[in-house]
Amino acid sequence: MTMLSAQRVCVGAIVLLLGAACQPTVKIEAPEKPIEINLNVKIEQEVRVKVDRELDDLLAENPDIF
Repeated sequence: MTMLSAQRVCVGAIVLLLGAACQPTVKIEAPEKPIEINLNVKIEQEVRVKVDRELDDLLAENPDIF
């Protein structure tokens, strides 16, 4: 190998090592606070069922309403 080709090999190796050192890192961590789930949906569904039953009772008592 000549001196020029040896220098090119060394420069190429240095460029590859520096390029590999710049790779981004990804970290996966658990959250500090626990996950909070809001359960208001169930309450709304119960209210709708009660309103539907009241309407059914009202329509049964007064069939000529509409």
